[in-house]
Amino acid sequence: MEENYPVIEGAESFYFEGNETGVLVIHGFTGTPQSMRPLGETFHQAGFTVFGPRLAGHGTHYEDLEQTSYMEWCNTVEEGYHFLKETCRNIYIVGFSMGGTLTLHVAEQFPSVKGIILINAAIDVPAMHPDAVPDVQFVETEIPDIKQEDVYEITYEKTPVQSLSQIQKLMKEQREKLPTIHVPTRIFVSDVDHVVPPSNSEYIYNHLASENKRLIRMHDSYHVAPLDNDKEMIAIETIAFINGLTTL
Repeated sequence: MEENYPVIEGAESFYFEGNETGVLVIHGFTGTPQSMRPLGETFHQAGFTVFGPRLAGHGTHYEDLEQTSYMEWCNTVEEGYHFLKETCRNIYIVGFSMGGTLTLHVAEQFPSVKGIILINAAIDVPAMHPDAVPDVQFVETEIPDIKQEDVYEITYEKTPVQSLSQIQKLMKEQREKLPTIHVPTRIFVSDVDHVVPPSNSEYIYNHLASENKRLIRMHDSYHVAPLDNDKEMIAIETIAFINGLTTL
């Protein structure tokens, strides 16, 4: 799609060149790469090559998002995978919220992915079901669900109802594909999440075919965990997971 609005300052994609281990970090629905940048910077400090793409229709204006299909989001992350593959031997995917849903898509499409890391991933969100959404063009976007005070996340102030139908299609598709995914997986889930029910992560854990999988509880963060109190723990656990697999 052709976007009609400029990119919001701070919402740009980012790329940090490092070693032959590539980490693709994927932001969530109505969000931007800004929410994943602190994690991306920490991964780069650990030596990895890191790419945080801006999903199609995101980081500009909600009218751009309204014109975007879930397949275009899938295309963004597939292109990100291929971009890292040009210079990196091993590729890992880290996805937050809908970014976690898209991470599952990449893992299913490219089984050579070395490992995936999901953060409060979305697979079934009742509040986004068509019956639960008003019959309007746009709905007000909730304030970002962050426990830590004075933390800012760049998001749209409105959410297109049309886009909610697209994320529904994406989640349904990935639910059905979970038994086909075999890559090593770490799943981070907040005890309290006001956006994506924690049962999403438990469902993913129970239905993934991966033998190497672990569910990690976060006790001090709400939904936007990559910017919340547990972000250092996410980084430490993820780096250890990647290093452990890379050295095998």
